[in-house]
Amino acid sequence: MIITTTENIPGKEVTEILGIARGSTVRARNVGRDIFAGLKNLVGGEITEYTRLQAESREQALQRMIEDAESLGADAVINVRMGTSMIMQGTSELLVYGTAVKLG
Repeated sequence: MIITTTENIPGKEVTEILGIARGSTVRARNVGRDIFAGLKNLVGGEITEYTRLQAESREQALQRMIEDAESLGADAVINVRMGTSMIMQGTSELLVYGTAVKLG
């Protein structure tokens, strides 16, 4: 499965647009992480616990988008975008979406 943020893939021709492929995950912060993050906030620097949580969320949402594209019969997903939004205090959604296509 080819995944790209571009409109086209060099050397490939889009022969059919299958629709939007999407994947998302909703994650909540962890109390233990929040305590450590609060301490880290006092001294500065990267809060690696949150960095790891975001990375895991991105990978899970991306994998879900790929599975959605595969269910549509896609060879690739073009114009891939990511977005995030807060659902409620301490909880956010990460959404990955793009155009599922057949290649010739």
